[in-house]
Amino acid sequence: MSKGKKYIESAKLVDKNALYSAAEAMELVVKTSKAKFDETIELAVRLGVDPRHADQQVRGAVVLPHGTGKTVKVLVFAKGDKAKEAEAAGADYVGAEELVDKIQKENWFDFDVVVATPDMMGVVGRLGRVLGPKGLMPNPKSGTVTFDVTKALADIKAGKVEYRVDKTAIIHVPLGKGSFGAEKLVDNFHTLMEAVIKAKPAAAKGQYVKSVVISSTMGPGIKVNPTKVLE
Repeated sequence: MSKGKKYIESAKLVDKNALYSAAEAMELVVKTSKAKFDETIELAVRLGVDPRHADQQVRGAVVLPHGTGKTVKVLVFAKGDKAKEAEAAGADYVGAEELVDKIQKENWFDFDVVVATPDMMGVVGRLGRVLGPKGLMPNPKSGTVTFDVTKALADIKAGKVEYRVDKTAIIHVPLGKGSFGAEKLVDNFHTLMEAVIKAKPAAAKGQYVKSVVISSTMGPGIKVNPTKVLE
């Protein structure tokens, strides 16, 4: 694949062999996001864990101080008063069995996050095969299985992101938009890295944070020094 002119110009600004501080990396990622749209700033963290082992899973959720810059559509599975509460709290879609049918029969996925009250998980469980691979299955660890739907919605709308280690031991998370500027991106980065470090499994041995790379949607990868992520 041939790289575009803007990418080549951006890549010249980045020293491929350097390990930057978080502040330097954010300054660079803002400079290298030159597309005509407001690029998403992505973070990829490689961890020293073996995700095949249940005791080395790393997952959780954190509210980024400046949000993600993305409008998030939330689907809530709830009934009765909890359904009314979800509607009042700003859920984009609220329902029960009829939404399960809609997803199964119409392949409907016009939402970014799914929240469910615990009593609905038996129903939602039928969607495990389709929601699981998309990372949309509600989970108590990430705060998306709860009776406190008002708080769950407030957190999600405020910029809560879920992080989880994939099969290759990498966490991929959006940190915000290029338009945020370096300072806000650094705040979001520190908040996320603190959460990931706190989530270190007891079974993980050796260096935990192995590599950290930041990039904009269309820009080159910028390496952050993995031993100085909280500085």
